[in-house]
Amino acid sequence: MSDKVNITIDGKQVSAETGTNLVKVAHANGFFIPSLCYYDHIDPPLGTCRVCTCKIDGHIRQACTEQVHDGMEVEINTDELADIRQAIVEMMFSEGNHFCPGCQKSGNCDLQHLGYEMGLSHLRFPHLFKNELIDFEPKRMILEHNRCVKCARCVVEVLTDDQKQVFSFCNRGNETVVGIDYDEEAKLTDEQAAEAMHLCPTGAIIVRGLSYVEPFGERKFDLHSVNPRRQDEPQKSERPPGPRKKKTVATISLAGCFGCHMSMLDNDLKLFEVMELIEFNKSPLNDIKEFTQQCDLGLIEGGCCNSDNVEVLREFRRSCDILVCVGECAIWGGLPAMRNLIPLRECLEEAYLNGITIDPGEAVVPYDEDLPKILDKVYACNEVVHIDHYIPGCPPNADHIWKTVSNLLWGDQYSILYSDFKYD
Repeated sequence: MSDKVNITIDGKQVSAETGTNLVKVAHANGFFIPSLCYYDHIDPPLGTCRVCTCKIDGHIRQACTEQVHDGMEVEINTDELADIRQAIVEMMFSEGNHFCPGCQKSGNCDLQHLGYEMGLSHLRFPHLFKNELIDFEPKRMILEHNRCVKCARCVVEVLTDDQKQVFSFCNRGNETVVGIDYDEEAKLTDEQAAEAMHLCPTGAIIVRGLSYVEPFGERKFDLHSVNPRRQDEPQKSERPPGPRKKKTVATISLAGCFGCHMSMLDNDLKLFEVMELIEFNKSPLNDIKEFTQQCDLGLIEGGCCNSDNVEVLREFRRSCDILVCVGECAIWGGLPAMRNLIPLRECLEEAYLNGITIDPGEAVVPYDEDLPKILDKVYACNEVVHIDHYIPGCPPNADHIWKTVSNLLWGDQYSILYSDFKYD
């Protein structure tokens, strides 16, 4: 007969078999402890990501390496611990180059999923845009170091039939990377290579010619939260009593694709309600090119890639009481920020001098005093002016945009569904 112990999790007493992993006990009793490296079948646990940080017997520790014992007291859902866990995930996003709309694993990525669960709309840390090696040498894999979070799962789990390791850690400290043994990788079967790609929590391991083909809505993390504390069902919006005063809104697209403006128009029949409540001032939606009055709210799509973008953004900050970043490009640079990985000189040379589409004799970098001056990189809007609110997505869901605007302008209370909170 197994020994039972009693422990306390967030004030609730639960019983479990002594020596059971704390994360497993918590999940079995309806408590969500996030993690990127914990898996039931890996023993001892990897303990590499630290996302499962909790307070255990008064000390902040990683839950995945703890076994329950009698009288253990665990805190999971406190503001302090939630902030610590969120900061860890934010650092993973800012240190790597996670361009979700262009990633093969978007929708099936565990790191992206944790961002959804934590409600990450923007990062408190600047993106480093450090261009890591992309290893194309293996026979059937591509190792994308820009996305690797060094969880060690591939190091432990990917083995050849004769139990040789395919992946290993190389270097030390901040220079640590995951290396791949080309000879051992060549021994893997196609099925084993595909399994290596699927077990990676991000899109760091890619098998040539094999990709995720599920449409949006059928991917692993599209629709439902795994956190029992999170509401997956829409909550009825609550409006303050009394009539709503008509408000003035301005919009602009900077270094973006206008996809967020298209999403605004996707409100369909709700646009009739919008037009009754909102008057658009400077905006491509009505082709008004100059501010004619101070606006209640400004919606900014796109980041800043040239001097004109900076000037326009500063004008919006002066002319709008509330300034909102809409979409990934405005929030941190998005896909245009892929050029941040290479020097500006190389970027211009590839585009205008060395590109395969350049006709002979036409190789020249355009310059005119009337052309906006291109910046050294694409800047997030909050690196230029103060931003009041962020709506993530590429593009954000139309309902998400409208709910946020109605909350900011009239104080409407609303809930954003897990399925509406997406980075792609």
